[in-house]
Amino acid sequence: MISGSETGTARAAPDLQHLDAIIVGGGHNGLTCAAYLAGAGLKVLVLEKNAAVGGAAFTEEFHPGFRNSVAAYTVSLLNPKVIDDLELVRHGLRIVHRPAANFWPVDDKRYLLMRGGLSERQAAVAQFSQADAGRLPAYDAMLERAADVLRDLVLTTPPNAGGGITELIKGAGLGRRMMALSLNEKRVLLDLFTRSASDFLDGWFESDVVKAAFAFDGIVGNYAAPSTPGTAYVLLHHCFGEVNGKRGAWGHAIGGMGAISAALAAAATQRGAFIRTDAKVARIITRNDAAVGVELADGEQIFARTVVANVPPKLLFRDLIAPDAVPSETRAQFTGMKAGSGTFRMNVALSELPDFTCRPGTQQQDHHGAGIVIGPTLDYLERAYLDARLEGWSREPVVEMLIPSTIDDTLAPPGQHVASLFVQHVAPHLPAGRSWANAHEKAAFADVVINTVNRHAPNFAASVIGRQVLSPLDLENRFGMIDGDIFHGALSLDQLFSARPRLGFADYRLPLAGLYLCGSGAHPGGGVTGAPGHNAAREILRDLSGPLRAWTRRSRHRKG
Repeated sequence: MISGSETGTARAAPDLQHLDAIIVGGGHNGLTCAAYLAGAGLKVLVLEKNAAVGGAAFTEEFHPGFRNSVAAYTVSLLNPKVIDDLELVRHGLRIVHRPAANFWPVDDKRYLLMRGGLSERQAAVAQFSQADAGRLPAYDAMLERAADVLRDLVLTTPPNAGGGITELIKGAGLGRRMMALSLNEKRVLLDLFTRSASDFLDGWFESDVVKAAFAFDGIVGNYAAPSTPGTAYVLLHHCFGEVNGKRGAWGHAIGGMGAISAALAAAATQRGAFIRTDAKVARIITRNDAAVGVELADGEQIFARTVVANVPPKLLFRDLIAPDAVPSETRAQFTGMKAGSGTFRMNVALSELPDFTCRPGTQQQDHHGAGIVIGPTLDYLERAYLDARLEGWSREPVVEMLIPSTIDDTLAPPGQHVASLFVQHVAPHLPAGRSWANAHEKAAFADVVINTVNRHAPNFAASVIGRQVLSPLDLENRFGMIDGDIFHGALSLDQLFSARPRLGFADYRLPLAGLYLCGSGAHPGGGVTGAPGHNAAREILRDLSGPLRAWTRRSRHRKG
């Protein structure tokens, strides 16, 4: 992983007086944007507040001899065009499939193990419902058709509300695409965008276990219950990815998620971008309704033709843009964005693999390399959310555990393992005067998480020899994920597509001339996709090649 104060070995430092773009935040989308801009000949500087680039997609040693992805933890949504355009494989990226997709322990005897093939998945589902097994092919086909629509939109710039003839043309193109769908496909899309995951799945399956397995994708990174309207879309959001050309698959990056960031940083620097770490931006410098540069925490000022934010919009307008730089109503739009994933993140060092009561053995089996989900029923998923809303955290949390060392032996000593635990639900802000800044709160809930897994694998707690714990507050302080939101803003209907981040600003251009958004707070949203960085770079290049048109477009934002 690239670290230190500046990257770009054997190259002169950038001429800070003649920069085309400053990118605030060296996470994967910022690096993607930098690589595209630099590849087009622009002079680009990436500023990262931490000691190494990558943001949440970063690998580190968290216990002596044990390395793992710190926050982001699995691969599927990384866009194939980004991988190909930036030659990430040539820059060292290697992604491998999981041996099985997901494993759900249900009780002491039963489990649901979903492998890749349809016949294998039907056999697994048939243990809980023959009728559901028969419905699975139609469900898969329906979800794939819906995901295809989403894939078509991922690398597009959404039409902007009130944007004039150009945006009308974009909207007409989108309308033609939608009109080409059958009436049933339109109904399905409407249901996916508006209904709850549980309501949507009730129309397909009868087994509570099977419905819970599919509903899990609807609450990942989403502070909501499966009965919450809109969770069906989050389910779909997690289905449009692919690994090595296999649609809907999930995998591991060898070397952890930091390997993605390392490959992106290598691509960006090879194309001419410069990266500075330990360079925290304190504020965006504005003049005459335009963003013209940044001021670092140490007082250094750097100027450029454009400033590109790879931070959550809520954080950008709360902390980095002066209150008088934009109208108060505009500022309120962004600082009022819904945020908070209900997410708690842990990494643990293990002396041995979990010995599940329902599928015994500490010798490596295919379920150890799957996404292991503790969340056996819809009621369980529902209670986890309600607990967090009432008490601050779930008494029986939903836990997704991956053990990447079953695939990647660079992460742990021989015979030992590392596990990622992605946990829900916790309140982004604890009730009754409590705080995630209290070490006791973090440790107490971390114990709850360990004990939750231990109920299904009784050797688990004793096998934990080290742990790293990140609360929502830690995610915000370390990675800028305001309210601990891994998506930089909730994926709710009022914050999607043309309304992401807010209506009128969906084209990656923000209310100040020369200011752009390239992170997950922009379309298409969260996950390690690279798509917002790709799309923002395209719009920046269009503007810099046509300054009069760009200025006119951005002036609309200033007046709005």
